[in-house]
Amino acid sequence: NTGAAVVISARTYADFTTQATFEIKKCDVHKLDETPATQVVMTREEGLQYYRTMQTMRRMELKADQLYKQKIIRGFCHLYDGQEACAVGIEASINRNDHLITAYRAHGYTYTRGGTVKEIMAELTGRRGGIAKGKGGSMHMYCKNFYGGNGIVGAQVPLGAGVALACKFQGNNELCVCLYGDGAANQGQIFETYNMAALWKLPVIFICENNRYGMGTSVERAAASTDYFKRGEFIPGLRVDGMDVLCVREATRFAADHCRSGKGPILMELQTYRYHGHSMSDPGISYRTREEIQEVRSKSDPISLLKDRMLSNNMASVEELKDIDVEVRKEIEDAAQFATTDPEPPLEELCNHIFHNNPPVEVRGTNPWSKLKSVS
Repeated sequence: NTGAAVVISARTYADFTTQATFEIKKCDVHKLDETPATQVVMTREEGLQYYRTMQTMRRMELKADQLYKQKIIRGFCHLYDGQEACAVGIEASINRNDHLITAYRAHGYTYTRGGTVKEIMAELTGRRGGIAKGKGGSMHMYCKNFYGGNGIVGAQVPLGAGVALACKFQGNNELCVCLYGDGAANQGQIFETYNMAALWKLPVIFICENNRYGMGTSVERAAASTDYFKRGEFIPGLRVDGMDVLCVREATRFAADHCRSGKGPILMELQTYRYHGHSMSDPGISYRTREEIQEVRSKSDPISLLKDRMLSNNMASVEELKDIDVEVRKEIEDAAQFATTDPEPPLEELCNHIFHNNPPVEVRGTNPWSKLKSVS
């Protein structure tokens, strides 16, 4: 019986379409003669990978919600569910040695940049096995070529331009993806950064993740112009369907080519939506209706959209996607188990890692006679 099942399974996999062409929504553009492709190819392997990654991000955030309500995760916690296509689409079109910096809704990007679910969950619970050794928490996660997780609204944008300046200075053909939300888009420091980036032709992709609400304020009430992709004025811009992973992938590919060809910065606005409130302390329904959230879920959910595409083009079976769901759930459960049993960091590690590669240094504590040590 088992042999027969394996044969049937192998034959079924052979019957799947290995790649398909899809028609995607055209981007709105500003100061650009060309636009990203609207006829795009996705392979079966790519589709399955995007599906698994988005599903992992979704489940991870739902588990974080649960642990927060159990008071196992405390403090600030901003969830990314609903916006998964943005992170996955961006990562699909940049290289591992490119750089990325974002605001405090950072769990998804920590994962796509190479962090593990286990490390992210343990960081959320403040444990030693966390990606920042349990000392960063939800808003301050980092890994190679990923600069966080930044808690101050808009502050990551000039930092991202600084990373792009380093890329240009080193002449390594790398770029920096610099993300911020619609709430940060009215910050003065962002416009100062646009100016410097354009003057110095920095290889930076500025990305505004427009999820329609800055905390509890809708974009219409906060911004005199909601055409965020035109806000760069002298910087070319694209407005992209941020709920479609293929739209984000193609637009990012276009933007990355623009930067690498020496044309300087480019701006992207990803129109997306968050299902949770601004943070875990915001129920998210005092300034929008449950019906609005449900409508986005039913009509524009990024995971459902990808799943429907794959099934209708015979690129996967319902059973296969269900198997992925089961594997993802198990990975999240195992990570949550680790995150609740791993020990908290000891007090003597409090000041470690201030410097990257230094001999141990003495650090003053909360008073002159309390001395601590920092080890790199």
